[in-house]
Amino acid sequence: MRVPRRLLLGAALAAPFLRPAAAQAARRVRIIHVNDFHSRHEPVVRATGAACRANESCLGGSARLAGGVAAARAEAAAAGRAVIAVDAGDQFMGSLFYTEYRGAAELAVMKAWGCEAMTLGNHEFDNGAENLARFVAGTDFPILAANIDTRAEPALDGRFRPWWQTTRDGARIAFVGVTTPETPQLSSPGRNLRFTDPAEAAARAIAEIRANGPATVVLLSHLGIGADRRMAEQVAGIDVIIGGHSHTLLAAEPDADGPSPMLVDGRDRTVRILQTGAYGRFLGRLDLDLAMDGRIAAQGGSTAPMGAEIAEDARVAAMVAEFARPLEATRRRPVGTLPAELSNAGCRRGECALGNLVAEAMLARIPGAEIAITNGGGLRAGLPGGQVTIGDVLTVLPFGNTVAVMGLRGADVAAALEHGLSQGAGTAGRFPQVAGLRFAWDPAAPPGSRLRQVEVAQGASFAALDPGRVYRVVTNDFMRKGGDGYVMFRDRALDPYDTGPVLDEVVAEAIAAGRLAGVPEDGRIRVR
Repeated sequence: MRVPRRLLLGAALAAPFLRPAAAQAARRVRIIHVNDFHSRHEPVVRATGAACRANESCLGGSARLAGGVAAARAEAAAAGRAVIAVDAGDQFMGSLFYTEYRGAAELAVMKAWGCEAMTLGNHEFDNGAENLARFVAGTDFPILAANIDTRAEPALDGRFRPWWQTTRDGARIAFVGVTTPETPQLSSPGRNLRFTDPAEAAARAIAEIRANGPATVVLLSHLGIGADRRMAEQVAGIDVIIGGHSHTLLAAEPDADGPSPMLVDGRDRTVRILQTGAYGRFLGRLDLDLAMDGRIAAQGGSTAPMGAEIAEDARVAAMVAEFARPLEATRRRPVGTLPAELSNAGCRRGECALGNLVAEAMLARIPGAEIAITNGGGLRAGLPGGQVTIGDVLTVLPFGNTVAVMGLRGADVAAALEHGLSQGAGTAGRFPQVAGLRFAWDPAAPPGSRLRQVEVAQGASFAALDPGRVYRVVTNDFMRKGGDGYVMFRDRALDPYDTGPVLDEVVAEAIAAGRLAGVPEDGRIRVR
């Protein structure tokens, strides 16, 4: 997510007001942080997070990330700094490792690099409360979730804490965890969990912390960069926000979305916001000198790329190899070829060739289907040019979704598209990728009035969408049940059927058949 220029100016203006405290008063701490790892245990392409190919310059992978954490710890120790290592959520979902092990591989690696506290991302709920409960039962670190009410969910009740504190180098540091309240629309937490307002929950937790004496308060947030900035501005008492969810890279890098840390004028202090992008490509290292009252006297550190110069952790490399062994046969099986790489980078903001391919494959697979709508955020990586394997397809579509079919009136089709456009062209996972129709939209118009024109394919031509006519629409089962906020699919579907063919198999079959070898961007989604 590209950060608005005014935020960068705010960071620059705030920086001169930082002054180191007297040396005798400072407690010296380093916070190492990770977010949105998404099961990327092997190195990935820097730009897209897709699986690394031979002769490519790639970043990350669990062995390198663990090596980076170890190096950051050693560097801190040499400088006389105490260390805390934390995770801001979305360890789950995104590769064959998660599909096969449902979080066990992620847990093993987190323990190996020494995670000490974690907040939950929405994807930790993708396979329900029972699956998350198995993960939590195996942790040796606290799970922080101030805004999740678990009382009606036996599998998770009593398993989370709103906040956790530790003392390092004589400094009391407290971490508060918050998760996006949109999780019920984005994932599958079930009916028994209640996600409450994160600002109210954080304020309550901070009041409890500060009632027990001076502390440095770190919000471990899986809300996204925009919500983090609002939290910084609205909730008193936050010193640092370590964020996730929006995959925002805050770093001194050419492809960064903003500086690290981003400085925001809060209600009662300057708040430092950090985030490391996604997929383990970067590791965050925040150095703090803390005054006796917990205030930040000085800061340093960086968000560092996990490139080839980082020595791999041999134990974690062996662990990943063992986890990977059963996956190799499936991973290597070729399904077909593509004439060029298809990136997922633009699929949350407009038409993308990868979205066209997936939507066209869905449409072609279901007899009589007229319209396909799928969420751009569900395309979790890109596809390579040349030979494509089943592992490549599963990395793009790791959720195990099925193709769902329903009747839907034209007015509800328009409402679905309007909803998909409601968060604009940015990081919104709900942005619609389509087949069987074309539409124009105005991103500058207010939400709810951005859709300008919708036409449905009629053979080789197009006709205006008929609000009263019932169309045969295909989507994925997550969206059909109201996921990503598509409640019209859940509430207004006529004769829905959710257990169609598995989506990744549909796409693999289409690539294998050569029917969709190169689905170009053809203007089906236009800005007006």
